[in-house]
Amino acid sequence: MRPLPVLTALLVMVGLYLWVGQPIGADEPDRTAAPVEASAREPVRVVTYLSEAQPVESAVILRGRTEAHRLVDLRAETSGLVISEPRRAGASVAAGDVLCRLDPGPREAQLAEARARLAQARADATAAETLSERGLTAENTAIARRAALEAAAAAVRVAEIEIERLEIAAPFAGGLETDAAERGELLRVGDVCARVISLDPINVVGFVSETEVGRLSVGQTAFARLVSGAQAKGEISFVSRSADYDTRTFRVEITAPNPGGAMRDGVTAEIVIPLEGAEAHLVPQAALTLNDAGELGVRTVVDDRAAFRAVEILREEPRGLWLTGLPPEAEIIYVGQEFVSEGRAVAAKREPWSPAE
Repeated sequence: MRPLPVLTALLVMVGLYLWVGQPIGADEPDRTAAPVEASAREPVRVVTYLSEAQPVESAVILRGRTEAHRLVDLRAETSGLVISEPRRAGASVAAGDVLCRLDPGPREAQLAEARARLAQARADATAAETLSERGLTAENTAIARRAALEAAAAAVRVAEIEIERLEIAAPFAGGLETDAAERGELLRVGDVCARVISLDPINVVGFVSETEVGRLSVGQTAFARLVSGAQAKGEISFVSRSADYDTRTFRVEITAPNPGGAMRDGVTAEIVIPLEGAEAHLVPQAALTLNDAGELGVRTVVDDRAAFRAVEILREEPRGLWLTGLPPEAEIIYVGQEFVSEGRAVAAKREPWSPAE
């Protein structure tokens, strides 16, 4: 056998062993980890705009209606025929004006009888007192006479009240909402003589949600605009402490001057209650997002990193939202905010954003 072919075969076998026996890639660096780490460190591209806080007037706006300041049905407290001429609906009345006068019938005679009995009882009581002091009559007799005197005085007062009830008068100045009872009409106890309404001042009533009721208080200035075009300026005179069970809203009353009763009762109105101005940012609705805790806010850029800022909506408009809770100047992300997390590096492309009017 020739030694050269054998030596060549041995060298080939050793080479194959060395090549096959070494682990594949043992001397090569890991080429897969580096791209992943590089990707994690790569800033996320977002679009931002620089927003500056502006003074914003805020207001609570309610739908409501007007209500008469006073409205009462005058009812008879005794029975009798009406003997006065009726006043017609729309007539102005002053406090104390008699609207219905009833026929006294036998009441004046009954009063005279009661007064005569009172005089007799007074004389009997005086005589019994004198005799009791002299010891000529029992003390019980004097006590009985005093009791009879008090009963006679009470009977006189009852008769006088019956006489007083014959005249039904207006309790306050205002106007007649109905005709007064017609002459000759029989009024029984509880029957209506007339309805009196007072519209100056006038109340404007609205209902505020439970989320805004805490922003209102008695004495705040309020404005009302009626569907008729009339306008009024007044103050909050009442804020309910108890919510309506069905609507969960609170009654709010505004009292406003109404000279001449120009504004009527029951007219639909829009109520505007101005609040103290605040510094706020106008942002697009798309910029709003939620953090992991479910808080409402926006993402801003601070030192080239994303930062979440919780906000409150002060007012909503068609062109955007007015938000509080941000610093006076903030770089707000409005494209790509959903793809970044707290502290994530970002590559911000600042573009001006202008709200659509």
